[in-house]
Amino acid sequence: MSIDYPVTYVLDANVFIEAHNRYYSLDLCPGFWNCLLHYNQEFRLVSIDKVKVELVRVNKNDSLKQWVERSAGDFFLSTANQEVVNHFRNMMRWVQNNPQFTPPAKAEFASVADGWLIAYAKSTGSLLVTHEMLNPDVRKRVPIPNVCKEFGVRWADTFDMLRSLEVKFGWDKNGSL
Repeated sequence: MSIDYPVTYVLDANVFIEAHNRYYSLDLCPGFWNCLLHYNQEFRLVSIDKVKVELVRVNKNDSLKQWVERSAGDFFLSTANQEVVNHFRNMMRWVQNNPQFTPPAKAEFASVADGWLIAYAKSTGSLLVTHEMLNPDVRKRVPIPNVCKEFGVRWADTFDMLRSLEVKFGWDKNGSL
């Protein structure tokens, strides 16, 4: 995937959760988390307030919650913006009127950060980073990429973002670089 510079990436909760629980846990790969902070300080990478709420709620007393709380300054931006609200309203209307999705899928989408995340990306022209996949036939949930496609929002996964930013994680036998 080719991504033009500079791009502001807006991160889904699953980017943080997957990294923390699997391949970039804070104790094994602190470089990933430092990379997020670095690109946030360069105004290239953010998330939103609603994602922060989800991360803190799901991760009660673990290191991810602590990282989120320490990073909250300019990392998790407000969605209290009229343009974001307008995009969110349009997206919710589309989801609610779409017969493809089941009523529980629609209700879940309305209760999580996903719609706000897409609306924020749409209003800022950001590239949304998620691990969700486009699935035109899904009925039991509303995938972020399906809504992104409908509303012209670009999306990628964590690895595409890292490659675009030309991030490299290294190792040495002493555990420091």
